[in-house]
Amino acid sequence: MRLTELTAGQKLSCPACGGEAQWNPARQALICAYCGTESPYEVKADGEIVEHDLVAALQAIPKTARGWQDERRAVRCQHCQAISVFSAAQQGKACDFCGSTALVPFEETGDIIRPESLLPFAVNEPDARDRLRQWYRSRFWAPNNLGSKALTDTLSGVYLPYWTFDAEVSADYTAEGGRVTQNAKGERQVHWYPVSGHVQHFFDDTLVCASRGVHPRLVQAVEPFPTASERLKPYDPGYLSGWTVERYQLDLVAGAQRGRERMMDAVRQMCARDIRADLHRNLQVSAHFDRQTFKHVLLPVWLVGYRYGSKDYQVVVNGATGQVAGEYPKSWVKIALAVLAAIIVLVIVASLEGR
Repeated sequence: MRLTELTAGQKLSCPACGGEAQWNPARQALICAYCGTESPYEVKADGEIVEHDLVAALQAIPKTARGWQDERRAVRCQHCQAISVFSAAQQGKACDFCGSTALVPFEETGDIIRPESLLPFAVNEPDARDRLRQWYRSRFWAPNNLGSKALTDTLSGVYLPYWTFDAEVSADYTAEGGRVTQNAKGERQVHWYPVSGHVQHFFDDTLVCASRGVHPRLVQAVEPFPTASERLKPYDPGYLSGWTVERYQLDLVAGAQRGRERMMDAVRQMCARDIRADLHRNLQVSAHFDRQTFKHVLLPVWLVGYRYGSKDYQVVVNGATGQVAGEYPKSWVKIALAVLAAIIVLVIVASLEGR
């Protein structure tokens, strides 16, 4: 079979039955979900992953970096507000993030910044299901019937939007260092004195998730992703065939601000560690950012969104490393029995001591 290349507007259809073909990372080919036909696909091999100048980009994003390069449609979930982007042939019946069927068409108000690179899935679907089942079984406080529910049936592979930021940070700091001593009575005393210093650090690929569909603390719990240039692939629509992509809802300006905040938090910790004293207080940091660059990348996760009782829960599997993080309901029966058992133990211990 001749290798084909995708151009803007083409659909990745199965040559045998015409169904939607899905990119299979393990086989590096398009696989039809209906008849199983394998269709080789020629992805970009000579694309370049570029670190863009952040300052220049905030002033004017080049038009060549906009759009998806193929025919795609977007829907917004009226429940969780996530914006999912599908290939034109896909039929999204429920939100991949929360399971709601309240999906409405979403019209772009302007061209989006196209991702220029992505990290293909390394964890396949069966492996992700096994990791999820193991994770469910290890949740002691979860209701017993949670493991019997077919929660992994709602498993979806999703590409999340991320910004990555690089910067050379040079920081000067001042603080008060404290030397702890004891007087003749053995009382603790602190002698405070002024300290100052300088730290310098290059931040490479500080991650800022631009997703609204996945709960932030779960995303952070499965990070980091291996975003080294040798692991990323230049953006090609073929990699996204059959997969859901979330459109970023944290734009470049807000993402850059959050990235700088994360870098500043790390710099403050570096300055604190640099102080050679028993204690410190009143730390003041003045930082200068240079060589600031960014990328817009798509990173893979396996996602389960489900409702238990009246509350929504999510479990996330890092599609590159397999790290799992999730939410689950707590069994009040188990908690009540544990409290009752603790009370009984305390009563028995108290009665023994009273004899």
